[in-house]
Amino acid sequence: MPDPAPVIIEAAINGATPKSRNPHSPRSVEEIVADALACFEAGAAIVHNHNDEGLITPDGVHAAQPYIDAWRAILARRPDALLYPTMGGGGAHTTIQARYGHIPALAKAGVMRVGLIDPGSVNVGPLDRDGVPMAIDTPYINTLKDVRHMVDMCQEHQLGPSVSCFEPGFVRVAVAYARAGRLPKGALLKFYFGGPAQNFGLAPTERALEAYLELIDGTGLPWSVAVLGGDCVKSGMAQLAIERGGHVRVGLEDYAGPGTPTNVELVAGLVALCNDLGRPVATPDEAAAILGLPRGR
Repeated sequence: MPDPAPVIIEAAINGATPKSRNPHSPRSVEEIVADALACFEAGAAIVHNHNDEGLITPDGVHAAQPYIDAWRAILARRPDALLYPTMGGGGAHTTIQARYGHIPALAKAGVMRVGLIDPGSVNVGPLDRDGVPMAIDTPYINTLKDVRHMVDMCQEHQLGPSVSCFEPGFVRVAVAYARAGRLPKGALLKFYFGGPAQNFGLAPTERALEAYLELIDGTGLPWSVAVLGGDCVKSGMAQLAIERGGHVRVGLEDYAGPGTPTNVELVAGLVALCNDLGRPVATPDEAAAILGLPRGR
């Protein structure tokens, strides 16, 4: 019997999680560098982060320099590190060229091998104190024309995209590109399940995972799971993914369980689960090989 395939662990280390919610959420460049390096040491193959310093402007533009500053420091210690950023939502106030402009800038700076494609739109937000969706006016918008731009940019800059799938429709768009031979090489589909603190997406259950796997049946696309606004390990979703041959994302961007764990603790807990289930953990180089990332170090 062949050896089981390694699990690619992604650490989403901060997102919109403020220090008021978890004091371990890294926000400055220096904190991001230290936390990312610790996560790689603990077993993560990919680190996803947001940066606060000069990152977001009213028109959705994300500054490339804070990423470059953090990632060059990380890559100096870990040349194998796989890193990718976030992006802002669309709307009348901005364009996809403006809000995606930091991606080619990061690729040209030589600090990035993983890109991102968010192939759809969704209302993302927490529940309020009454348990109903918070009345906010910030949908995450990506038109099909926007998606085409992301695909083209990842192709042009040889980036293997992280494909965020908040809802089943996102998956169907990605699959259409894959079946047409147009999805950039190195893609990893991310099934984002909505945890108890969120109001979008499928719940983190076995039936929900099966629904997503049915949508990608026959494509051969690698996939990963995350529980946004919940706990990917304690919900059982991580175990389901590991048992089915998938990969897993954890981190303080997503976590909404008890206590205030560190990112390293979340990664270490996932590594222990992989060991218990008999699947090794991928190094960054192994993850790059599994995905077939087109861009070298």
